[in-house]
Amino acid sequence: MTTEHDPRETGRHLLGPHVVGQRVVVRRLVRGETGPSGGPALTDLLGVCLAWGDGRCVVQPETGDPVEIALADIVSGKPVPPRPSVRMRVSSRDAELHAASLWSTVTTRPLGDWVLRTDTAPVGRLRRRANSCLAFGDPGVPFPEAEVQVRSFYDTIGRPTYVQVEAGSAQDEAFAAAGWQHDPTGDAELRLAGVSAVRRRIGRVPDLAHLTATGPRAVATVSDGSGVLARGEAAVDGDWIGVHGVEVESTHRRQGLATAVLSELLGWGAEQGATTAWLHVEVDNVPALSWYDVLGLAPHHTCRYLTPPDQGGYGFLRQSGA
Repeated sequence: MTTEHDPRETGRHLLGPHVVGQRVVVRRLVRGETGPSGGPALTDLLGVCLAWGDGRCVVQPETGDPVEIALADIVSGKPVPPRPSVRMRVSSRDAELHAASLWSTVTTRPLGDWVLRTDTAPVGRLRRRANSCLAFGDPGVPFPEAEVQVRSFYDTIGRPTYVQVEAGSAQDEAFAAAGWQHDPTGDAELRLAGVSAVRRRIGRVPDLAHLTATGPRAVATVSDGSGVLARGEAAVDGDWIGVHGVEVESTHRRQGLATAVLSELLGWGAEQGATTAWLHVEVDNVPALSWYDVLGLAPHHTCRYLTPPDQGGYGFLRQSGA
């Protein structure tokens, strides 16, 4: 975009040698061109600063050749955050859709963009992710009608009614306005990273975990003579691998067992062609959050669960990774 420039403004910017290697936006004079009113013209350039000095800077745009800019021609500019990776630009809904692959017995039914989910053969307690309406996007009908359809679906199968929403979203606000209650035990971040990047951060670990795979799902365990000390599960869905249920016996924590389990699962996932790793972690699980920070699993969004005002409490018991 080319616009007109007031020459008195040249040089007012936040750039300098300190931005070399950083992503920047630079507004500069365009020599030999005039603006709409006949004055000097200027244009913007976004890219990575490769060099600064000797009266010039060099910026590498996302496409094309590097551009050399005279420092005297810079009108304004500043560092900008790095462009998010391709996987971080995935929508929250698309990321959450991978959760259905974690359990083979989960069936789904669409309601516009929303997804009604139920586990037809649950083992142990019901899990919210497998037994709730994924209310991300447009249900394709007015909200009051969508609310009725969600209630009817779970009433018909005799299950507690839950919706999973992105925290702070329009859907979150709509359900809250309709009187739905926030289940405070279910707030969780969806975190993701490249499989290869996480494996590099893990590095070499003792060969402690045993892996059993059936189709697109696998379980990794660490055992001794007394039984299972640590375990975790994973499922591959396309080129994404979802990890869940990583648990370590309380008397064997901080011994690297969870890391051994995760390493085994991600190694298996890489063999299946997975390039993106994702998981849910509850927002109050400080040790797990810190561990995933170290491994480079970055927050993508936060989700929560809501229940109807007349349900009278929460139908599921709390468990990490719900």
